Amino acid sequence: MEAGAALIWTAHQEPMTNEELKTYIRDIPDFPKPGIVFKDITPLLADARALAATVDHIAEPFLGSVDAVLGIESRGFIVGAAVAYRLGVGMAIARKPGKLPYHRVSQQYQLEYGFDSLEMHQDAVAVNSRVLIVDDLLATGGTAEAAIGLVKALKGQVVGCAFIIELGFLHGRSRLGEVNCRALIRYD
Repeated sequence: MEAGAALIWTAHQEPMTNEELKTYIRDIPDFPKPGIVFKDITPLLADARALAATVDHIAEPFLGSVDAVLGIESRGFIVGAAVAYRLGVGMAIARKPGKLPYHRVSQQYQLEYGFDSLEMHQDAVAVNSRVLIVDDLLATGGTAEAAIGLVKALKGQVVGCAFIIELGFLHGRSRLGEVNCRALIRYD
């Protein structure tokens, strides 16, 4: 089968529901440390139909209302790039400190024990551009909150945050204020 034929075949399948997508999330107990159950999205990324459905579900509510997608390091880059392509817009990236070579803006956020920060190039988001922030997981909300701060520091407008997974029991959504926040799969 030709590569283009596979794409056409995938696009004509019945849409997958969020519950079907959930079956592609693998639990990895005690990673990265004891007591944590890591939600692994690599099986979802490996399946063409599940990946296409994920991108479509994330992008659909934002069609025509976004000028750029901001992907958060690192799995947010994978999903964010595909969502940007689907929306027909460019992509910006938010990275851990020291990873970007050009002039940067930085936003610190609180972790359970200590602080971390994200950085973006100072020209990554145009003034007044409408930005959709994309990441794989919303947990405590610190990373997404920092990404919102970066977009605002560059005078962009955050139109929403979209995630594949939300760990609702960690209440991360509460840190994101009035931002339109969507998650395909929620664990309570």
